[in-house]
Amino acid sequence: MVVRREKKSRKMHGYRNRGWGSIGQHRKAGSRGGVGAAGMHKHYWSWVIKYFPDWFGKRGFMPRGPEHTPVVTVLNVGQVAELASDMIRKGIAEYEENKIVIDTTKMGIAKVLGEGKISIPVKLIAYNISEKARKKIEEAGGEVVIIRSISK
Repeated sequence: MVVRREKKSRKMHGYRNRGWGSIGQHRKAGSRGGVGAAGMHKHYWSWVIKYFPDWFGKRGFMPRGPEHTPVVTVLNVGQVAELASDMIRKGIAEYEENKIVIDTTKMGIAKVLGEGKISIPVKLIAYNISEKARKKIEEAGGEVVIIRSISK
């Protein structure tokens, strides 16, 4: 049998059916080989190897679940007031210029937010603080010291 050098579609441009018969050849889904990714492990496997060798398989590791999501720890101004009085009672906190020094960076707190009331003057050392919290602390006679984290 002689090998066909050119595509059949170039040769057979006859009257109606171009050499595929009169009833339904090259017409329905059977000629397409399936829909979507059908046949990628079967009759399109050589196509996958040639054009998309990385189509199948997984790469790397993506941890999922609540234990893997990064947690941003926050502290409110009201909690800072409670913490300050508690730390004074236990003898943990120090006074500096009549202000209680609270270092939230050592506690692992990422940001201080402005919910709650504060009436005692504190010197707050933090990575980040909201404008509302800064305003409340300064109105109570305290001060805020921002420390930029090493990772930024």
